[in-house]
Amino acid sequence: MKTSVVIVCAGNSTRMGGVNKILLPLGERKVIGVTMQAFQNCESVSEIVIVAREDDINAIQEEAKAAGITKLAVCTTGGDTRQASVINGIKKISKDTELVAVHDGARPLVKPEHIEKVIKDAAVFGGATLGVPVKDTIKAVDGGLIVDTPPRSSLYITQTPQIFKRSLYFEGIDFALEHDLDFTDDCQLVEAIGGKVAMTVGDYTNIKITTPEDIAIAEVLLGQR
Repeated sequence: MKTSVVIVCAGNSTRMGGVNKILLPLGERKVIGVTMQAFQNCESVSEIVIVAREDDINAIQEEAKAAGITKLAVCTTGGDTRQASVINGIKKISKDTELVAVHDGARPLVKPEHIEKVIKDAAVFGGATLGVPVKDTIKAVDGGLIVDTPPRSSLYITQTPQIFKRSLYFEGIDFALEHDLDFTDDCQLVEAIGGKVAMTVGDYTNIKITTPEDIAIAEVLLGQR
């Protein structure tokens, strides 16, 4: 099934002290370059759409050229929220796209073989996301006090890409807009309309670069490959 990926990197990087994390060096490339290469190397991915801050688009296009990215179809600007940014990207995908993948630009270490696994699961179930089981015991806290301890066996850390059949995802977007809902997770769009989303198990190296120490960790993990 023809898959278009929307890579979202329009955030303000507030936890990086305002430094744009997607343009930081990582190995021989920049973060966004490594991210794009993962999807470039996926046979099932037909095109890449980047959603970014307007001031960063030229730098991203230059990095794409330097990284040998041939699947980059377009770069477009983000919105006021993550959901709005994703919708801006969705507007740019090809008309014959069958599966829509959404990925965080700051997750450069996602593996092509895991992307392919999510695509296969989404084709079967309608939606799928990468994720890993939690390692720690999770506590629900209210007012500084523990109120619940969910069973660890049922808890997963959700990653990206999150991939959905086009019609299902568009239905979720329409529902969210009609009801003035703003989600930070694309699975929630499909969950909100009663859709089923499969959890495709990846690995713990698919980290999201959020704080300065994450870049150092990513360098080590990249060097081990």
